[in-house]
Amino acid sequence: MKTKEDFLNGQLILIDKPLEWSSFQAVNAVKWAIRKRYQLKKIKVGHAGTLDPLASGLLLICVGKFTKRIHEFQGMPKEYEGTITLGSSTPSYDLETEVNNIYPTNHITHELIHKTKAMFLGQIAQKPPIFSALKKDGKRMYEYAREGKELEIKARFVQILEFEILDINLPELRFRIQCSKGTYIRSIAHDFGKALNSGGHLSSLRRTKIGDYNVNNAVTPANFKEMMNI
Repeated sequence: MKTKEDFLNGQLILIDKPLEWSSFQAVNAVKWAIRKRYQLKKIKVGHAGTLDPLASGLLLICVGKFTKRIHEFQGMPKEYEGTITLGSSTPSYDLETEVNNIYPTNHITHELIHKTKAMFLGQIAQKPPIFSALKKDGKRMYEYAREGKELEIKARFVQILEFEILDINLPELRFRIQCSKGTYIRSIAHDFGKALNSGGHLSSLRRTKIGDYNVNNAVTPANFKEMMNI
C-alpha cells in the first residue's frame, strides 16, 4: 500500500476508463479515493490526455508532484483498437450523433481496404471533427456544432506509425492504430470511408497503450477504490 507521502511526492496511476465515463470523472474518482483514504483536504490530480466518453481504455493519471510531468506523458505515441462502420457517416464522425448520410458499399473489397490503408500511414493531414473540444476564438468547437454553425477547420499534420486491419466483416472493420499526439481517430474513420468512395464513422474505440504503458496493467476506478480500502 502506498503512503500519503508517496502520493504527495508523485505517482502515475494507470486507469482503465470505463465506457461512457468522462476523463474528468475518472480523475475525480481517483482524487476522491486518495483524499478519503489519507484525510487530505487537497491533492493535485490530473490526466495526461483526454479520452472521449464513447471510448474506453488507458488513461494516465498523475498525482502530486507528477502533475508537473503531464506534458511529458501527453507527448507519447498512443495505440488504439476500434471499429469503423462503413457505408454511413455522422456529423461527429462517431456515435455521438445520428447517421446523416448513407453510401454504397458494394464496390468495397478486402483488397481495396488494404490498398486504401496504405494512404493513411506516415505523415498525413487531417481535419479535427467539428464535434471536438478544440477551441476557436475562445469557444469549444462542439459548441459551434451544437448551434448549427459552420466553421472553417484547418487541416493539421499527424503521424500514423502503424495501421493494421484486424478483421473485416462488412460493413464493419476492426483496426489497430499507433499514432502521434493530436490524432483524431474519428477523423481517420471518416476520411477512410471517403477514401473508399463511400462513408464511414467510428463505432467503437479503446485506447490500449500510451508510450510503453499498457492498458493490461491498468485498474478500473472501482478497483482503485478497493485498493485504497474504501
